[in-house]
Amino acid sequence: MKQLLQDARTGELKVAEVPAPQLLPGCVLVRVAASLVSAGTERASAEFASKSLLAKAKARPDLVRDVMAKMQRDGLASTLQTVRSRLDQPQSVGYSSAGVVVAVGDGIADINVDDRVACAGAGYAVHAEFACVPRMLVAKIPGGGEGSSQVCGEVSCKVSFEEAAFGTVGAICLHGIRTAEVALGDTVAVIGLGLLGQITVQLLKAAGCRVFGMDPLRQRADLAIGSGAEAACTSAREFRDLCFQKTGGVGVDAVLITAETPSSEPVNLAAELARDRAIVVAVGAVGMELQRRLYYEKELEFRISRSYGPGRYDAAYEQKGRDYPIGHVRWTETRNLEAFLQFIADRKLNLPYLITHRFPMEQATRAYDLITGSTSEPFLAALITYAGAESGTTPNLPERIPVTAVASSSGSIGLGVLGAGSFAQNTLLPALKAIPSVSFVGVCNATGPRSRNAAEKFGFSYCSNSERELLQDPKIKAVLIATRHHLHAGQSLAALRAGKAVFCEKPLCLNESELAALVCATSTRAALTRATSAEENAPLLMVGFNRRFAPMAVQMKQFLSQIHEPLAIHYRVNAGYIPADHWVNDPEQGGGRILGEVCHFVDFLCFLAGACPIEVQAQTVGNPGQYSMDNVLASLKFANGTLGTISYLASGDKSASKERVEVFGGGSVAILEDFRRLELVRNGRKQITRARWEQDKGHKAEMQAFVDALLGKTPPPIPFEQVVGSTLATLRLQNSCQTGQPLTVQLSEFVASALQEKSTH
Repeated sequence: MKQLLQDARTGELKVAEVPAPQLLPGCVLVRVAASLVSAGTERASAEFASKSLLAKAKARPDLVRDVMAKMQRDGLASTLQTVRSRLDQPQSVGYSSAGVVVAVGDGIADINVDDRVACAGAGYAVHAEFACVPRMLVAKIPGGGEGSSQVCGEVSCKVSFEEAAFGTVGAICLHGIRTAEVALGDTVAVIGLGLLGQITVQLLKAAGCRVFGMDPLRQRADLAIGSGAEAACTSAREFRDLCFQKTGGVGVDAVLITAETPSSEPVNLAAELARDRAIVVAVGAVGMELQRRLYYEKELEFRISRSYGPGRYDAAYEQKGRDYPIGHVRWTETRNLEAFLQFIADRKLNLPYLITHRFPMEQATRAYDLITGSTSEPFLAALITYAGAESGTTPNLPERIPVTAVASSSGSIGLGVLGAGSFAQNTLLPALKAIPSVSFVGVCNATGPRSRNAAEKFGFSYCSNSERELLQDPKIKAVLIATRHHLHAGQSLAALRAGKAVFCEKPLCLNESELAALVCATSTRAALTRATSAEENAPLLMVGFNRRFAPMAVQMKQFLSQIHEPLAIHYRVNAGYIPADHWVNDPEQGGGRILGEVCHFVDFLCFLAGACPIEVQAQTVGNPGQYSMDNVLASLKFANGTLGTISYLASGDKSASKERVEVFGGGSVAILEDFRRLELVRNGRKQITRARWEQDKGHKAEMQAFVDALLGKTPPPIPFEQVVGSTLATLRLQNSCQTGQPLTVQLSEFVASALQEKSTH
């Protein structure tokens, strides 16, 4: 399919051929008929992207601080790699569209194939021929559409796709009006008569308000009068006089600022226009240096309207479809979208009156030339149109798109990749690309632009939106899985059953039933009596526990191998805070930080101890409400008597070192600081190893070990017993957090139970 993409480094736009998005649970797949180009939001995004790196840094000092903190913690090389990778990612643009539903995801019962819908949301309602949109960001278009004979009351419900494509912007305007609490007969001033302002004027008029408008452009002021404004002018002085004249010297009941400017003049002009105790609402992006005297003397309320209404930026609402009860939240973003469409159906709005330009998808970049001022042409509403969307037929989209004639290498191991996110592109794929025996064949991601970008960047022969396409490809011998955590177990099982070797980024799974299924897929019945044993002809399964492959970790292990007594190990992790609504903290997608990250440190303790845990216990630090069970103190007892503790803390300062491992035993001490400094002490002699420029956590060595095992040069890099044992221990640590009680980890019993259940079925 075709999609409009923006280069994050240069701001350059292009219409690219990318795979259609995957249909995800709780979403609908829409064939887009029209999308609206936002003159404000999209212009600001384009202007930021086109800035130099220095100018970007000046505009976003918060990002500069993050980069500096990462450089201090992880080193210059790692930081530069991350920055470059993010700038290399193409950006999807657009957030307001309309089209026809062609497929419905699991969990949706009230939207059907062939329904005509309006779509909202950055990253979802993008400028593309197809879009995968969550249910709460979709609203049915009333009536049957163009040429329909269906009637709502006495008014024909003929809502075109072009009109419905205004839905998101219309919902923004509606929420701004609701935030202002205007009522029938109120006088309302609208500052800024671009697209937001013009629609706001029409909605206010439909609500029975007296409306006055101001914009520096005479053409827009005149257009507002045609949209229903009682009067409009082009200067602040004229507007003050107008508002007081029309209100008998009292001032207006509410002011809506729909301008887009860094200047604070609009917010202070609004205070001059308003009556005592009126409400001023900023709908557009404007400067907010309020003059206190103006607002204080009239006791005004200044409010900011947040996008399209309650639910916006709430992942549970937007992504999981958890609606707010209508009795408590009357106007959510979805209900605002529906209400705006009904206004159109009832012919209370004249949106074609506002359309100044239409561009076919093939010429979509011209729309950005328009809104960024490259053409110096006046405009208001610009639409992108898509041929064939109204035909009623769905094209057969290819599941793979060729990118290069041959894979990037003629190596003997054909590689397929599921998940082309930042970690895969920043870390895993560069490490694999440096290995000559690996041939990059196919890459699949839920979103088309990332698939295409990864394919071009690393030299894959094709990109795809279908996992099945990769798993059925005979050229692919090994699959790298770097998707979100909840997909790991299912994708690993599917790949193993397809006869592919699997490298699965941690965690391997999110519950014990998934782990049992994986054990059954990779173990023989000998495991009933001998812990775990990989079947000779079973595909290799490796988990991304990279730390054990780090050069300093290997050196540390060699030092400890001379000790023939149980060890005492302490692993302290200054993990840093992440918000509760981050996907990693989502029990369904990420599993939480214990399963998602503490698994790394459990494995590392297994590596140093040379054994699996037999008992675990974990407790969380008292939570004031800010954290998500991510301040954890865990203790582990190993089969050889070694004891380990893990302090995983989100309550520290990220500028401090992230990881510190201390090991005591046999009259020796080993201290590993952030994989950049290793101190080994024995018999009064101290050996110190430092890595000054680059932190090496073992990703390159990990990938080389995986490939060597595939080539038959070495045994599996991580003993299968430790893969299962550390994963089971981590799952039980999660359970122990809820009770604070110790839990046993009987690996042989777990494996035997899993295989026994398999045999009975």
